[in-house]
Amino acid sequence: MEEKLDIITIGESLIELSSDERLESAECLKKYYGGDALATAVSAQRMGSKVGFITRIGCDVFKDYLLDSWRSEGLDISQVRISSEPNGIYFIARPNLHEKEFAYYRKKIAPSKLSLDDISVDYIKSASIVYASGVTQSLSLSAAEAVSEAYRIAKENGIMTAYDPNYSSLITTPDNAREYFNSVISNVDVLFMSAKYDTVNILELASVENIVKHIADKGVSIVVIKSSEKGGYYTGYNGNIIFTEFYTHDVVDTTCSGDAFNGGFLHALSHGFTPFEAAKFASIVAGLQARGIGAIKSIPSKDEVYSIYRKGAENA
Repeated sequence: MEEKLDIITIGESLIELSSDERLESAECLKKYYGGDALATAVSAQRMGSKVGFITRIGCDVFKDYLLDSWRSEGLDISQVRISSEPNGIYFIARPNLHEKEFAYYRKKIAPSKLSLDDISVDYIKSASIVYASGVTQSLSLSAAEAVSEAYRIAKENGIMTAYDPNYSSLITTPDNAREYFNSVISNVDVLFMSAKYDTVNILELASVENIVKHIADKGVSIVVIKSSEKGGYYTGYNGNIIFTEFYTHDVVDTTCSGDAFNGGFLHALSHGFTPFEAAKFASIVAGLQARGIGAIKSIPSKDEVYSIYRKGAENA
């Protein structure tokens, strides 16, 4: 029998090389690891959840670094498989507070070999929540099929499912993003969307009320819309929409803040928070994460987040 998990995420991992100088002139790059579903997994794990990660990694010089790092985080990596393809790499630079540079090398990488073979019925059934994203689906047709199968198994067994389209023009097209979205939405319980990228390019809707109603009509129970323009998160649940302001403090880089938010939100849901409480908790996670350059390495600790959340609850 599989060990009980709070959350399972499915997606890619990438080697992250970062700098605070422009990429063309940077002489030193800092190594870490990244990937949106992986960031969500680490965020939830650091908050205190038991999290499993499903992916494939390359049998190259980065293999042991990745596996050792994830073990140190406490992630369950029993479903991580080794492939002959290489690990992907992405570069990120933040030369100033108003500019970011990205360069992705993720074609024909190990995670693109994710397939139905990577989805164990017993493993999916061991979780309380199963999470994936449009980025995972964009890896390959077989990866998209794996996501759909995981959601199907979860729904048939009463397990909550969560999804973030996480649209980026660097990774896919609006047409493909809509196809990925439509292929899974009937099996999604919790939906995260960016007002700037997802709702515009996938739903082609602008009004929060219309978006929440449109999604609810598809059977989604909880909708979170992240709005940088309004400076916060709209959470739609049970006919109500509540706005939660961004928790911001010494913001340096918002890369990965959305993924950190997702992990914090799913952790909170799996530990008895209401969706509206989960949004407040996750806003703190995302705000603290934005203090550093890079992605996963800036995700805060459980103690720091809970301390701030409890103070806020006491003062409410």
